[in-house]
Amino acid sequence: MIEFGLTGGIGSGKSTVGRLLVERGAVLIDADQIVRDLQRPGELVFDAMVARWSDEIVMDSGELDRSAVASIVFSDEAELEALNAIVHPAVAEETQRRLDEVADADVAVIHDIPLLVQPGGELLTSRDALGWAGIIVVDTAAELAIARVVAERGMSPADVEARVNTQATREERRAHADFVIDNSSSLTHLEAEVERCWAWMNDRMSS
Repeated sequence: MIEFGLTGGIGSGKSTVGRLLVERGAVLIDADQIVRDLQRPGELVFDAMVARWSDEIVMDSGELDRSAVASIVFSDEAELEALNAIVHPAVAEETQRRLDEVADADVAVIHDIPLLVQPGGELLTSRDALGWAGIIVVDTAAELAIARVVAERGMSPADVEARVNTQATREERRAHADFVIDNSSSLTHLEAEVERCWAWMNDRMSS
């Protein structure tokens, strides 16, 4: 097993890149998907969030109202810190469980972590502690990323922009990149970028 990090801002197309890498043989550990799994009704993270913010973050269906959560936490730094304190330890535990399942396999593992690069430019965890073969950054202009999220998720431009402003900048992410995937054009262009990245990953795996 050899590990790589994958990161990019909201609306960067990181999830699409992850899917394309899986099609080429990688194993994906998607932090966002793990969060969604842990936020299902009945899970400990869901219960802790409701205990913190009450039923105002729960839809009539009983599912988590992600837009309501976003409106709360991305306009108040203390509430965002509270959310991270609930979510991050649970995600770390589940990530380790999934890693253990493929520890002895000859595969490339991709860690899809949106907040790998923190606001201000520091890594969430030091490179030495991560022990990865490289960090891949999906890069997209902020204006394009915001437009994608508004169109695809139905969030308001103000909510999306508020979330963008809580994240690292493009420059901060690129400063940590061992490989940059440009996603500012078509899907065909992105597929070519991913193919280029996969070749680079295989070089790392064989070295």
